[in-house]
Amino acid sequence: MRRRFLFAYDIRDERRLRAVHQIAKAYGEPLQYSVFVGDLDRGERLGLEADLRDAMNLTVDSVVFVDLGEATGRGSDCFEFLGHRPFDLPQSGAVIV
Repeated sequence: MRRRFLFAYDIRDERRLRAVHQIAKAYGEPLQYSVFVGDLDRGERLGLEADLRDAMNLTVDSVVFVDLGEATGRGSDCFEFLGHRPFDLPQSGAVIV
């Protein structure tokens, strides 16, 4: 079952920041500079976490995950944009490139 996740990061080093940004783009779509949304199954979520752990310094960097629910349920209804909308949210299925 796919769940929609909002994830955002705070990375303290430019090299790690670029690496984490590339990882985030592989698993989701950017909403803002360090805020992403992605529809992930359990394996994809675990893969994302593993990739991030490898790229981060866990003593100073952080990533937050917000589970928005099933991708086809509440997860698709809980976004409201004010101003420019960077893309249309996925309606279903994977967003992993």
